[in-house]
Amino acid sequence: MEATSPLLFVLIGLVIGFLIGLLCYRLMSKGERHRASLKQTLLEREHQIAELKKAQGRHVSEVRQCLDAIRSQTEELEDKLDAGTEQWELAHTTAAPFDETTQVTKPAAPAKPLKPAAPTPADATPKNPQASETPTTPRDYADGKGGTLSEEYGLKDAKPKEPAVDQPPRY
Repeated sequence: MEATSPLLFVLIGLVIGFLIGLLCYRLMSKGERHRASLKQTLLEREHQIAELKKAQGRHVSEVRQCLDAIRSQTEELEDKLDAGTEQWELAHTTAAPFDETTQVTKPAAPAKPLKPAAPTPADATPKNPQASETPTTPRDYADGKGGTLSEEYGLKDAKPKEPAVDQPPRY
């Protein structure tokens, strides 16, 4: 074969073209692979979000079911209490309703008075004459008289301080 044969030029051209094509494919395919991996990551994250939403929905429905069960049990207990008060002929007092707007309990309606029971000899004379009076406030309650729960407790000394003697200035 001659060094200048056209077949040799064609072969060298094909090899060089193949190498250039391979190099271009490698450079171009990295961007495509990166884009495909980003798409895959996005799909996985969307799938995770969908699973989290499902789990949150199940959790909310379970909480609702628990609240409904608690409400029904509360109603059953109230019915039992009402039946018990009727059986024992106790005064029927209702709990103070809770006002959600002000978050304060409203005073309950006055209870129906019961029939007065026949006085017994032990009830005729009170054992403690002070029991009929209003009870006094305990000493350690904050009644403003220096109890341990008073606002001034511990802030004032038991004995008044002596006036401090002025120190002469130092030079």
